[in-house]
Amino acid sequence: MGNFVRFLIAIGLATTFAIATPPASRAQAEQVDLLLALTADVSRSVNTQKFQLQRNGYAAAITDPRVLEAIGAGRFGQIAICYIEWSGVNNQALVVDWTVVRDAQSAGEFAALLAETPRAFADRTSISGGIDFAMAQLERAPHEARRRTIDVSGDGTNNSGREVTDARDEAIGKGVTINGLVILTEQPLSWNAEHTNPEGGLEAYYRVNVVGGPGAFVAVAEDFDSFGQAIVNKLIAEIAAVPLNSVASRSVADAGEAAR
Repeated sequence: MGNFVRFLIAIGLATTFAIATPPASRAQAEQVDLLLALTADVSRSVNTQKFQLQRNGYAAAITDPRVLEAIGAGRFGQIAICYIEWSGVNNQALVVDWTVVRDAQSAGEFAALLAETPRAFADRTSISGGIDFAMAQLERAPHEARRRTIDVSGDGTNNSGREVTDARDEAIGKGVTINGLVILTEQPLSWNAEHTNPEGGLEAYYRVNVVGGPGAFVAVAEDFDSFGQAIVNKLIAEIAAVPLNSVASRSVADAGEAAR
């Protein structure tokens, strides 16, 4: 009987300890240098060829040795990334959930997931919806970082959902930086020329309406074919926390020191 009582006491103590002690994943989230939500425009103006170039550009960029070097130069030597596709106001999809990238293997795994997932949507263009959805993913991220960034790539203006400036302002009010990558369209759309080629240009539109927060910038891809190099430069600037125009003239190792 004494042994049985001792057994019950031991079980009770173990249960109490389990209740009082949160799981390690909740007690202390994994530290990374950056939480980066990559958000890609897959609206109707992005045809199948442009969509594939965009997907391939992101997959190649995250596995690029220069990007991996920038990641390795950070304080923790790793970042967490998720990949989102968006189009109309109710069309956002988490294509690849939060993934820690620290080396070529983890980057390759992220790229493989990106390559094998079918296209999510082909609707209107709600940049504001994409930003709001990205904010929700940042809030639920299972990692912690001093810096949180939303990366918006697109080829047109916001034409669906709430005002993009409202979504932008709310995000930066919570300490999030929004950077942009605009993909210029040489030939305006026949059915909505102002969408891809607004007055003053799409780069200026993004600067005024989309980007914001500490160190925010707009990168430019002259067309979808040059998207790959543009995203590499932009990722390095985001990861190393340096101005975009300094990426080409500064060593990645030196840039990494700035992010510590």
